[in-house]
Amino acid sequence: MKTIITTLALLASTLFVSAQTSLTETKNEGTTITVTVPVKSDKGHVIFGLYNETTFMKAAPIQGLESKIKDGKAVVTFKDVAPGVYAISLFHDTNDNKQMDFEPNGMPKEMYGVSNNVMSMGPPQWNDAKFEVANQPIEMEIRM
Repeated sequence: MKTIITTLALLASTLFVSAQTSLTETKNEGTTITVTVPVKSDKGHVIFGLYNETTFMKAAPIQGLESKIKDGKAVVTFKDVAPGVYAISLFHDTNDNKQMDFEPNGMPKEMYGVSNNVMSMGPPQWNDAKFEVANQPIEMEIRM
């Protein structure tokens, strides 16, 4: 349980940091990844992070974005994504405090999700969440 709490806290804090300052370079190379997330509530924002294997659940994301919720969904587009293997994680920041909140028992208060819509007990695993990016734009839906 302690590992789950630590992992989710790390995820939330790195998403917050990168949502404030994007770590992308200003090159016009690569493609786009557009992510749509159905959201049941219009409170707050959804915070997204794009990771490679080295940064997944360990460091700040390669790109971090934040989206308002409109018409029951949050949509972001990661730009200039070079070909490679990536994963996306996100959470619904219902109270706009830029961090994932937890119950006293360590369970998340706010909804979260990862690419490939893998929901398992414990922290998300790279091999379950990864996907390949080539030169074509990608559109995906991630459920929380």
